[in-house]
Amino acid sequence: MSAVYVVLEERDGRVSRISWEALAAGQKLAAQSGGSVTAVVLGADIDALAAELMPTCVSKVIRVLHSLLAHYTPDAYTIALQQLLKQQNPPEVVVFPHSYQVRDFAPALAARMNQVLISDVVAIGDGPVFTRQLLQGRLAGNYRHQGTGPCFVSVQAGAFRAEEASVDSPPAETVTFEPKIDPAAIRTKPGEPFRGAAQTVDLASAPLIVSVGRGIKEADNLPVVQELAEALGAELAASRPICDNGWLPMERQVGSSGQTVSPKLYLAVGISGAIQHLVGMKGSQCIVAINKDPDAPIFEVADYGIVGDLFEVVPALTEAIKAAKG
Repeated sequence: MSAVYVVLEERDGRVSRISWEALAAGQKLAAQSGGSVTAVVLGADIDALAAELMPTCVSKVIRVLHSLLAHYTPDAYTIALQQLLKQQNPPEVVVFPHSYQVRDFAPALAARMNQVLISDVVAIGDGPVFTRQLLQGRLAGNYRHQGTGPCFVSVQAGAFRAEEASVDSPPAETVTFEPKIDPAAIRTKPGEPFRGAAQTVDLASAPLIVSVGRGIKEADNLPVVQELAEALGAELAASRPICDNGWLPMERQVGSSGQTVSPKLYLAVGISGAIQHLVGMKGSQCIVAINKDPDAPIFEVADYGIVGDLFEVVPALTEAIKAAKG
């Protein structure tokens, strides 16, 4: 059977959410080939991460241990993973979360293995065929791995559901791999992990999102939508024009130049549905759109649509939610 390796990242002592999404992608690949999923974690003290993965969809956890992996550097990660992939039975596919860290080292790792990295994948079809978005989502490109050696893939945040990777299963086998890393090979000094901003809102982990577009007309009308978000217990997000105008901070922007989200509920208020916005939210489990234009593109991806004036529909919906909650 074919093996799928998923290389995971740690955030604040736990497996990061985007890593769980990468595991879900790995699970889909393994199901296609009848193979198994192996999780790979790197570090100097990663027992807690390995334990977190035990009762999930993985059949094996490989702990890659070395003192020089205590803090991330691209050289150490590339060297350690190259040795792992050459000394173990090579997997068919190696999956990464498409994070800043992965973008830093994975292309070099793939090149050392005489492969290419298929990055920022948003869907996986039979074959497997990997789909990437091009020109800010206007086009979709399909890619298939050819030749020998593992296929390297990174998956876009929000493209796969993290919950699908946390299914209880028998405890995974745990093995340890200790790479040989020469300190002289590390050309960079570890620094603090990149963070976009001190107060960044993590929309990608929000289960409920109310998003507002230019149909709100002016900033003074935002409280209409904010009240709905508060009634639902949802995060408030926006399309690009709202953030460009400074009505909401850029950290709340959803779309190709903002965050990619896949909440249980995405309620789009006054958003027409430009392709740049759709690529950031079309993976949502349930999409509800409110727009006065019956031909708005947002209705093409919506599960439920309300054609009407948002200034009439939203207050009525807010009151109904408040009444239902008692």
